[in-house]
Amino acid sequence: MNPKLQATYDAVVNGDLDAAKKGVQAAIDAAIPAGEILQDGLIAPMNQVGELFERQEYFVPEMLVAARAMQGGLALLKPKLAASGVKPIGTVVMGTVKGDLHDIGKNLVAMMLEGAGFSVVDIGVDQSPEKFVEAAKANRAQVVGISALLTTTMPGMKDTIEAFAKAGMRKQVKIMVGGAPLTDAYAKQIGADGYAADASSAARVAKTLI
Repeated sequence: MNPKLQATYDAVVNGDLDAAKKGVQAAIDAAIPAGEILQDGLIAPMNQVGELFERQEYFVPEMLVAARAMQGGLALLKPKLAASGVKPIGTVVMGTVKGDLHDIGKNLVAMMLEGAGFSVVDIGVDQSPEKFVEAAKANRAQVVGISALLTTTMPGMKDTIEAFAKAGMRKQVKIMVGGAPLTDAYAKQIGADGYAADASSAARVAKTLI
């Protein structure tokens, strides 16, 4: 790794937003290629954050501040990435099912996916199956992530998967599901392609799906 990216890497791991932004700007000013800044300065530290979470050395608050630091740096880098033709590894549409207004888990998953190099389209909470289908079609998404935190709204996931089948898009779009009441067995039962128990594993699951 370029030594000039170490400060950015450390800032993301430590959840230091200001330092992450300064590090990215310094790297841009030093004419380090945008793709290198993205990979070594933002994606690599988020991978480490995910590993720390899985080892129970980090918890949700630490993941949130790290993800926000990464996003702060990414916001500065996006114009440079676009100008240099660096493409995201895939597009993911994220949303919470109809009738469910919970978004903290979804938001964290979206940030972790961005930190893994995906382009994320977050359609928000309380979204109908038709809205998921429309967003996936409009953004040519390869993956759709559906969240639910209530057992009463979980059936909306099956409805959404069926809506993709009715729209003739089921083979083109991989669907992953997550949320506190879900299990891997339930995900398989409703026909989802992937299940993530937490935000860290969500990024890994999305990578396997594409």
